[in-house]
Amino acid sequence: MGRAVRVRDDLVIPASEIALQYVRASGPGGQNVNKVASKAVLRFNVRDSPSLAAADRERVLARLAPRLTNEGELVLASGVYRDQSRNREAVLTRLATVLRTALRPPRTRRKTRPSRAAVERRLAAKRARAERKRERRSLE
Repeated sequence: MGRAVRVRDDLVIPASEIALQYVRASGPGGQNVNKVASKAVLRFNVRDSPSLAAADRERVLARLAPRLTNEGELVLASGVYRDQSRNREAVLTRLATVLRTALRPPRTRRKTRPSRAAVERRLAAKRARAERKRERRSLE
């Protein structure tokens, strides 16, 4: 089958939760592309995965919602290389990267205030615009 995927130190997705399938890749490659199923297609069921903690599962489901199937499966494919083993490694690496990115906690929002000079510039620009429009009105 495949190999376990280390997402981070405390999270490893076992090979039993990952379904790998090989299909014929499209694109150039001559006879090789017509004969060999080298493209790797990976399926990982996020919704039913026992490896993910409840909080992690919710975060991944929310962040990757557009990329998931109706059954909650994440489908990734790699057909970049001409041989199956390299495509398998590429798609497993991509699974780890996608999950790591989705699990990253959002940065906390820090309140910021515009500087006094920035406020002054904005108000000065507003006054200038209003004056310009006022001048146009008097010409009519």
